[in-house]
Order: sequence, then structure tokens, then C-alpha cells
Amino acid sequence: MPAMIFLNLPVSDVEVSKTFFEKLGYASNPQFSDDRTACVVISDTIFVMLLEKSRFKDFTKKDVADAETTAEALICLNAESRTAVDELVDAALAAGGSPALDPQDHGFMYQRSFLDPDHHQWEIMWMDPAAVAGQS
Repeated sequence: MPAMIFLNLPVSDVEVSKTFFEKLGYASNPQFSDDRTACVVISDTIFVMLLEKSRFKDFTKKDVADAETTAEALICLNAESRTAVDELVDAALAAGGSPALDPQDHGFMYQRSFLDPDHHQWEIMWMDPAAVAGQS
């Protein structure tokens, strides 16, 4: 079985955050969701657990970062093409997200970013497969 990633994020309103990610084309897994938690399926091996802030606090003794003023993580997902990068980020902006940084185009790599409704920063990038294989 390949390694799986469960990214846990504190959110103010589980339903708002779940709806945001559904508008990006991701499904929710009701088996791991309730009124304080939503499991968003990014891929077969990547899941985002949207946890109401008080529920998130059940899993840590640390203070919960305020993502509006503090960068607790940068979440980067790859896309299959430059067009797919644009489509996903444009969908995020249309769904209520906001821009994070200016697009970056390095020829072999293209990246755009957005902030979700709770201000977590998402980076969406495409890299030329030849560059990944060291053939650039």
C-alpha cells in the first residue's frame, strides 16, 4: 500500500470549507466526516481533514495558528498541465478563495497560488516531466 497523506487543517466553518473544496471538484468522504469534521478526497492517497478549530485542538497541545496572519504551512499540489493549474486556481478564486502570490513561470515549471476561506495557502504547480527526469 502506498503512503497516504492526511492533511489536517483547522477551519472556522466546516460546511463552508467543505463546499469550497467541492466547488474545486473534490469529493467528501462521509465515512470520515461529521458536523465538526469533513474528509476531502484529493486523490487515492491524499486527504484533507477539515476540522472545526475546537476539534483540531483535540489533536495538539500547541496553540492553533491563525492562518490569516501566520503561515503555518504551504500546501503544494501538482497538476497535470499548465492549463490544469489555471483551471484549479481560477475555480478556487471563483469559489471564494483569494489570490496569494503572483503566478511564477520558469518555463519548465509553472505555479499559481490561492488562499482558501480560512487563509491556508495552496500552491498549484506543473513541472515539465523532462525537467523532473533531469533531461531539461
